[in-house]
Amino acid sequence: MGKHQKHAKLKLRDNDNFAPNELAIVGTNCTNISNLVSKVSKKLLNYKLAYFDASHSNSVEENVIDTFTFHHKGTAEVSIKSEVNKFNQRIQFSQYDFVFINGNHYQGAKQILILDNNKEASVLKRLDQLNNIQFVVKLNDDSEYFNFLIDHNPQIKNLKCYHINEVDEISKHIENLIKEKIAPINGLVLAGGKSTRMGTDKGTLNFYGKNQRDFAMELLEKNNLKSFLSVREDQEITVENKIVDKFIGLGPFGAICSAFQENPDVAWLVIATDLPFVTNEIIQLLLKHRNPSKIATTIKGKDKQFPEPLITIWEPKSYTILLNYLAQGYSCPRKVLINSDVEIVEVEDHFIRNINTPEEFKKAQKEINE
Repeated sequence: MGKHQKHAKLKLRDNDNFAPNELAIVGTNCTNISNLVSKVSKKLLNYKLAYFDASHSNSVEENVIDTFTFHHKGTAEVSIKSEVNKFNQRIQFSQYDFVFINGNHYQGAKQILILDNNKEASVLKRLDQLNNIQFVVKLNDDSEYFNFLIDHNPQIKNLKCYHINEVDEISKHIENLIKEKIAPINGLVLAGGKSTRMGTDKGTLNFYGKNQRDFAMELLEKNNLKSFLSVREDQEITVENKIVDKFIGLGPFGAICSAFQENPDVAWLVIATDLPFVTNEIIQLLLKHRNPSKIATTIKGKDKQFPEPLITIWEPKSYTILLNYLAQGYSCPRKVLINSDVEIVEVEDHFIRNINTPEEFKKAQKEINE
């Protein structure tokens, strides 16, 4: 008899220790580390960055109340009573493209080693933490590799080495680490609606000589996207790549969450089957303007007030946001887009017309075939 599985077996997000993508800076004092982070961050303004550090004050009073102070320029100061916990930090840092860590206090999954001749004992103490060094930085021209570093990692001198003042080069190297972790995109065709107003499955409607499910799948696959059909459990659809709704009764919102439950490490380009005027050019436009630093890249009609959540690239970082909205009792993906940091791509309204009734189907079919 096999081992009892106590909990549902879910696919874990590909996180580092505290964040999806992190780098601990080790080897020098905290001031040098924070200064380097500050300089590099100013070179990487297109990305959402965070710095994870420990307080250096001995006189901090224990919080009796958590405080959140928001400023009119869009910044905030937060002071809360909290202990470091990797699961809570992963939620907190889920929206960031990259998290710098002060390696004097916390261990990162990847590291930068700064060679500081005055910190031999400090580096020796953290030697076991130096298990994935990305590159080395010399604090001074005469900075040396300690002998124990070479004994621990004979290849360390083969790693790229910069001087602390080569901020542009260091920033470029870190930007490459950010780009390496950008999620690939899968396609998701929403075919699980009940089509109540249409009276027949909208995925089976024929606008282009084939059913709309197949047409939408081919549209995504034409752009080299591994694509899946999103369906209800009670639908009898024989197709290899399909994702059955796990979030029951939540419509498109549940379909998107079900896709992330299936694979939380990819972005999902979602398209509904009731949008027959979406062309290959629209898909390519969406892909061209994708911004993985936002939670989503979405299409909006030029004369429409709100974006269209069912022609959208939903990034992995949106999964946490979607679940937070669900916890508040909301299951509208458009509400998530309206109230979040998203990239908007505007197109003519014609391309995002929904077809929901038999009359609309006949009219659209006539337009397409003219």
